[in-house]
Amino acid sequence: MIFPSSTFGPCAYNRAMLTVVIQAGGQSSRMGRDKALLPFLSQPLITRLVTRLTPIAAEILITTNRPTDYAFLGLPLFTDKITDRGALGGLYTAIEAASQPRVAVVACDMPFASPALLQFQSGLLEAESVDVVIPQSDAGYEPLHAVYRRAACLPAIEQALQTEQWKVISWFPSVRVRPLSTEELAQHDPRGLAFVNVNTPEEFSQAENLARQFNDS
Repeated sequence: MIFPSSTFGPCAYNRAMLTVVIQAGGQSSRMGRDKALLPFLSQPLITRLVTRLTPIAAEILITTNRPTDYAFLGLPLFTDKITDRGALGGLYTAIEAASQPRVAVVACDMPFASPALLQFQSGLLEAESVDVVIPQSDAGYEPLHAVYRRAACLPAIEQALQTEQWKVISWFPSVRVRPLSTEELAQHDPRGLAFVNVNTPEEFSQAENLARQFNDS
């Protein structure tokens, strides 16, 4: 069930109701080493994300199949509950691990993940009584910069896994999905960088240059 964009005013936001989960479970095959641990402007990329997103969250969790590598963060670490199910299994782990009713899920390789946009998404989740607030572009949905209602999404994902529907958004017809409009994205992510991810050394360097250009340290 897809809900259209609305023209509602400012959305309610309660930091105490949001878990932010940073997914660090990828193989980093094109990078050649764990990209989340590479220094981005002198600090590990994942540390940048934790610092960036902490102000909007009641808790920050990390999902990873290499927990010893991330112990230095001093944060709760979770390995995949369901293995060999790709992105959908990772999303299930993220939402299941959360203690708060709203769950923001972000990939570890997104150096410009936007706290302002995620905060707006979390507010919309309550203001419009929906279950998923997710950016959508010509390239499709951005499930790793989305906010999910735990109570509704967890059983829907469980059902998808049980029926072998492995696509990461296969369960969307079972819940209330609110795509963000291009206007909303432009308002809350005016530079259009929130979904930039870094998979190669060249992309990593380009992202660092952008961060310097915009004084986004």
